[in-house]
Amino acid sequence: MTYDTRALNATAQILAEAAPDADRTGAFPWVGIRAVHESGLLESTVATRHGGKGGTLYDAATILAALGRGDPSVALISAMTIFNHLGQAGKNHWPEELYTRLLAEGKQRPLLLNAARVEPELGSPARGGLPVTRARRTANGWSITGAKRFVTGAHGLTHFLVWAHTDEPSSRVGTFVVPNGLPGISVIENWNSLGMRATGSHDVEYTEVEIPAENVLELVDPSVAQQDNRAHASITLALTAIYLGVAEAAQEAFIRFAHERVPANLGYPIARTERFVTLSGEIDLLVSGARQIIFDALKAGIGDAERLIRARLIAGRQLREAVQIAVRGIGNPGLNTDLGLERHFRDIQSVLVHAPQEDTSISILGRAAFDRWNRGEAAPSSHSIDLPILRTA
Repeated sequence: MTYDTRALNATAQILAEAAPDADRTGAFPWVGIRAVHESGLLESTVATRHGGKGGTLYDAATILAALGRGDPSVALISAMTIFNHLGQAGKNHWPEELYTRLLAEGKQRPLLLNAARVEPELGSPARGGLPVTRARRTANGWSITGAKRFVTGAHGLTHFLVWAHTDEPSSRVGTFVVPNGLPGISVIENWNSLGMRATGSHDVEYTEVEIPAENVLELVDPSVAQQDNRAHASITLALTAIYLGVAEAAQEAFIRFAHERVPANLGYPIARTERFVTLSGEIDLLVSGARQIIFDALKAGIGDAERLIRARLIAGRQLREAVQIAVRGIGNPGLNTDLGLERHFRDIQSVLVHAPQEDTSISILGRAAFDRWNRGEAAPSSHSIDLPILRTA
């Protein structure tokens, strides 16, 4: 896929200018979303067979990093739609007529899709379990009843992708495409997070919401409906690119401050002091290193779930530490809203909160390491050498 870097940066700049107000009010960030829509980025991963540009996951991560520099809340809302188009490009699991109709809608207004999966009783599906939310068969389609938590972009979504079980004699589990604004949908405005405030990740309740029969994706037996965290490793790594953008924005704010701050007792910018040169180097090591880790893994390791999980954890920890160093290095001005670092500091705390969380991801790696040992395999390496594993009695 080819895209205009200048246009991408210009879109990110629009987001950056609107971000402080969106963060302050917590209102749905329409200014940023409309900019992403008008630039065509929301449809960047639509398959060529559907008339799209056929962007890859690597392209999506590149776009999300740029949008994250502007406003990570807008980037996260956009990511949900970008990833859904990417999923359709690979699996072709949407009913053709329904998907074609949605693409047509997307030419007139921002088409915003997001999965509604987390439930009050269940928690995150990444930790196992099946949905309580019910899809009841009706004469004309389905009736959806249930409650979902942390539905990013709830107020602005055009369609909720609701994970539910059917009330059939042999129950199945699937994703039901529920247009926003239908009778029976209630958004519970309870998103009051430290950061990522403009995502509006509120709870949503569905009470006998009627949808057409064709508005369903991948109905399967409950025995195969569990979330596969390894299969989603590439998507969760690409999502981390949003927070790479946050850290790069924080790095830029740090550098700008260091060049503009001229203490009277020095007579020259603090950027020329050895302390700030060293701080800048530490931040660059972490941020630029995280960029290399993310994009190298996306380029070479799509089929290696453990490599992708490692990359996400290492990069996420580095990005979080880099922003903390920037705030600590500047001191009080870094905690002032005027500089922007305070907002970046709050937003970066979400880098490893997305499912699967750190503990779940680390458990995957730990079990994989034990399994390799039990099979007598060497630890993974980018330069594999065929050596036996030495074991002690």
